[in-house]
Amino acid sequence: MQDEVNEKTVSLCINGGKVTARILKNAMVKALAKMEQEKKKGQQKTAEKKQEKDAAVYHGKQSMEKLMKQNCQLSNIEVTDGNIKSFEKYARKYSIDFSLKKDTSVSPPRYFVFFKAKDVDVMTAAFKEYTGKQLTKGKKPSIRKKLSLAKERMAKHREREKTKQKDRGPEH
Repeated sequence: MQDEVNEKTVSLCINGGKVTARILKNAMVKALAKMEQEKKKGQQKTAEKKQEKDAAVYHGKQSMEKLMKQNCQLSNIEVTDGNIKSFEKYARKYSIDFSLKKDTSVSPPRYFVFFKAKDVDVMTAAFKEYTGKQLTKGKKPSIRKKLSLAKERMAKHREREKTKQKDRGPEH
């Protein structure tokens, strides 16, 4: 099996009455030329694929370099919320190409969301939905508070039952 992998065989078919060395030589030269030509075509195809890969369009969150390579005018929005990670969900929903930059020169740090200028309307819709959800989250009481209130109620309920059993006295 190993010998078959290492050896390469080429079959050459020639039609003729008498095969001389000159005819065999010419046939082999033509076969080698054709093999070289096919090899070059294969290399060109792989080079084209690499170029396509380099020129690929990225979507969603990406670096500033990739966003700028798309040759589009960029716009930005300043965001002061430190929890910018939750915005990515809405950006994916609206299929927005964006990049985040953090400005640490100011305390607290500011965040800039860069996106394509043509996506301004889509971006505002995504931000409206995001801010609406954030406001409703702020109004809801936390689950931990609800849980602690429920524990207190259950503790009071148990105390009442214990006192009721003690008041009745021993039963015969």
